[in-house]
Amino acid sequence: MHRNRPFDRRQPFPRFRALQAGLPRSVVDSPAFRRLLHGVIVDADVPDSALLRVKAALACFFDDAHASHASAARVWGVPVKTRPGEHVSVPEDGQRLRRAGVTSHHRPDAAVVVRRGVRVSVLTDLFVELAEELALVELVVAGDWMVRRHGVRVADLRRAARDAPGRAGALARRAASHVRARVDSPMESRLRMLLVLAGIPEPRVNMSVHDVDGQPVRRFDLSWPEVRVIVEYDGRHHVERIEQWESDLARREEIDDEGWRILVVVASGVYVDPGRTVERVHGLLRARGLEGLPERPSPDWRPHFPGREAA
Repeated sequence: MHRNRPFDRRQPFPRFRALQAGLPRSVVDSPAFRRLLHGVIVDADVPDSALLRVKAALACFFDDAHASHASAARVWGVPVKTRPGEHVSVPEDGQRLRRAGVTSHHRPDAAVVVRRGVRVSVLTDLFVELAEELALVELVVAGDWMVRRHGVRVADLRRAARDAPGRAGALARRAASHVRARVDSPMESRLRMLLVLAGIPEPRVNMSVHDVDGQPVRRFDLSWPEVRVIVEYDGRHHVERIEQWESDLARREEIDDEGWRILVVVASGVYVDPGRTVERVHGLLRARGLEGLPERPSPDWRPHFPGREAA
């Protein structure tokens, strides 16, 4: 266990350590402490959090264990939904434990970093680990985020996925082939994947558009410059000031004046009615004469974007 770590009742710890520290059993089992996992408690005043629950899982293991899979994703802040339950990887198979709510993995040569005070999988390994529980699109979202926010190289994700075994390895390789640099948000990743899975030729990501003097006007999410088409994801909840919103609209009008067409997609166009988004983009690109565009969209996007009935 944590042999050299001083006892701190505000950090998750095995119940027996409190007894070893001299606390009476009546105090340890009183409302002064809160149970996080079987046999793991913390001071009742400590607020709950994803990080606290990860620490609780690690408290069951030796110091050379580390958080992996969904637990590491929560520590890193990867912007995807993960299934409940914690994951811990250990260097020796004999160190694996059975604990309700915790899945342990044997990783003898894992690369580990410390993040927010917790030992976690490095991002390239985490990408492959997440292939065990994420679907294709969300795994691409995770990869795009790793590249954009933490400087992971796309080539390194592909290298990590190359030798991964089984179905998860195959999914990691497929997702890595779709990861791109310079993607600004998870919704941009999802929108791009919706269109690519529909068979639409892949757009350029975050292309800068310049004015007549060569100055950058702004950067657009997805574009097909050969036919002067731009597709933007627009989430008004990201706009903090109405002046910024109005400025964005004015810039779009300027681009329209230069012969570009801008198609704006909001969240419902991805989550509620993705088919309509595919039709809109395909129709505009067809009208503009984009080469390589299929006569009709592929239905391959449907399993990944089921949509839902509008309320």
